[in-house]
Amino acid sequence: MLLNKYLLKATAVGALGGLLFGFDTAVIAGANDQLTTVFHLTPTTLGLTVSIGLFGTILGAMTSGVLGQKIGGREALRIMAILYLVSSIGCAFAWNWDALMVARFVGGIGIGGSSVLGPVYIAELAPAKWRGRLVGTFQINIVIGILLAYLSNYIITILHTGALQWRWEFGVAILPSLFFLILLYTIPRSSRWLVTTNQTDEALEVLKLMGSPDSEAELQEIISSVHLEKGSTSEPLFQGKYKLPIFLAISIGMFNQLAGINAILYYSNSIFAAAGFKDTSAALQSVAIGLVNLFATFLGMTLIDKLGRKTLMLIGSVGTAIALAGVAGIFATNSHQNLLVWCLMLFIVFFAVSQGAVIWVYISEVFPSRVRSKGQSLGSSSHWIMNAIIAFAFPLIAVRSHAAPFVFFAAMMAVQFLVVLFIYPETKGQTLEKIQANFGIH
Repeated sequence: MLLNKYLLKATAVGALGGLLFGFDTAVIAGANDQLTTVFHLTPTTLGLTVSIGLFGTILGAMTSGVLGQKIGGREALRIMAILYLVSSIGCAFAWNWDALMVARFVGGIGIGGSSVLGPVYIAELAPAKWRGRLVGTFQINIVIGILLAYLSNYIITILHTGALQWRWEFGVAILPSLFFLILLYTIPRSSRWLVTTNQTDEALEVLKLMGSPDSEAELQEIISSVHLEKGSTSEPLFQGKYKLPIFLAISIGMFNQLAGINAILYYSNSIFAAAGFKDTSAALQSVAIGLVNLFATFLGMTLIDKLGRKTLMLIGSVGTAIALAGVAGIFATNSHQNLLVWCLMLFIVFFAVSQGAVIWVYISEVFPSRVRSKGQSLGSSSHWIMNAIIAFAFPLIAVRSHAAPFVFFAAMMAVQFLVVLFIYPETKGQTLEKIQANFGIH
C-alpha cells in the first residue's frame, strides 16, 4: 500500500499539534529574564510562571482522552487549537502577571490535550505498515517546534525590540495556531472513532480516502476490534498482576524528567547567562541545542529497533550522567565556561537517542491491550507531574547554587542505570503477546 496525499495531509495536520506543543514548551526560555524584570519575579514566582503551563498540561493530558472518545479526535484537536490561539494572544497582550499566568495555563491544557489526541488521531488513520513512522512524525514535530522557538527567540533578540521583546516571542505563535485551526477543517474524522459511534458508512468512505486496499475487509476488522474492546474497558489497572508494567510506566516517566531535560529546555538562556554569556550569545547557543536535539532524535528513531530499548537506556544513562557532571563541574569551579555548550550538546545527544526515543514506545508496549490506554495515561501523568515539579523547583535551587541541580540530575541518571540494568526487560523484536507472557500476564 502506497501513501496517498490524503493520508499524508491528515498526518501532517495531526502532527502540527506536536510542532505547536514543542514551540509553546520552549519559547519561555527566551522570555524568562525579561519577565523577571517586568513583573518583578522572585525565583519562586519565576518557577511558578514556567510551571503553571505544565499544570495545565497535566489537566489536558488527563481529560483529553475522554473528550476525544466522546466527540472524536479531530473535533477535540480543534478545541486544542483554539486553546493554543487564545493562549498565544493572551501571553502576547498580557496586561499583568495574573493575565499571563491564566494564558499560560490555558496553553498548557492545549499542549497536554494535543500530546494525547494527535498521536491517537494519526494512529487511527494510518495503515499498520506505516503506523510507527507516521505516528513518529508527531515526536519529530515536537523537536522541530522546540528548535523553531529557539530560532524565533534569537531572531527577535537581534532585532532589539526592547521592552516588547517578550511579547513578540509569545506572539509569534498566533499565526501557526490559527493555521492549525483552519487546517483541522480540511481533514476527515478517524474511521475508528466513526465505527465506535455507529457511523460505518462514513468510516468506509474515510478508509477509501486513506487508500485502504480492501476497505470493506478493514472496516469489518475495526468493527470486530471495537466490539471486543467494549467488553474489556472496565478492567481496573491497579492489580497485582500489573505491578511490573505499572512500575515501568511510572519510573520511566519520572526518570525522563529527572534527567533534567525540560529544565534545560525551559531555562536554557538563563543557564548560559549564568555562565557569563550575553543575551544574543545565549539565544544562539540555545539554537545550537535545538539543532542537536533534532538530529539526535532522528538518530534515536533509527536505533530503537536495532539496539533495543534497554540497551539505549543504559547507554543514555551513562552518557547523560557524564555530561551533567561536566555542567555541574563548570558551575562549581566557575571555569571552562566555553565547554558548557559542548556538555549540554553531549547531554542532548545521549538523552534524545535513549529516553527521548524510548519512553512513549516502551509505555505502549508493556501493558496488555485491555488496560493499555489507562497505562499510557498513568505513564504520561507521571512524566508531566515530575516535569511540573522540576520546572518549579529549578530556579529556587539554582539561585543558591548553579551546580546543585546538575549534580542532582547526574545522580538520578546513575540511579536510572541501576534500575534499568536490574529491573527493565528488553522488548525489542517481541510481539505484545510475548511481552505479556514474559511478565506472567495471560
